[in-house]
Amino acid sequence: MPASSQSELLHEIAQFLYRAARYEDEHRYEDWESLWTDDGVYWVPANGENIDPEKQMSIIYDNRSRIGLRVRQLLTGKRHTQEPQSRLRRLISNIELLAEDRNGLRVGANVIVFETNQRGDTLWCARLEYVLRRVDGALRIAYKKVALVNGEKAIPTLSFLI
Repeated sequence: MPASSQSELLHEIAQFLYRAARYEDEHRYEDWESLWTDDGVYWVPANGENIDPEKQMSIIYDNRSRIGLRVRQLLTGKRHTQEPQSRLRRLISNIELLAEDRNGLRVGANVIVFETNQRGDTLWCARLEYVLRRVDGALRIAYKKVALVNGEKAIPTLSFLI
């Protein structure tokens, strides 16, 4: 791929990830959900990032149906740990196009999420791995893995979209 095309694609990917992060920060759950493919998987490993989510515990391991259920639960307003809602801001950096294959675009990035609520302030840091696909000409998330830096430790309540 020519350098200009690679640069344009990386810019498009970055803009897409920034928009997804903004939807999460602003609690725009339905908009965030619309960014997913029908076969999407959202995974936050526990006890190490290289575990088998089918055999070992994960913080989150959602298929597309479960992603929708998670969003509907967040929209009820009955998440007591999110009353009032946490204020959130994400910084996404080190965005890399790792590979392009028949499954889509494999993308990596780093994220820092600042959360503030009545319990105090929490800083979440993670490595993000994505598979992005084009659906009707637009990028969509087919896979998102959030490998928390402290995912091997006991973590406070994670009751928002990480």
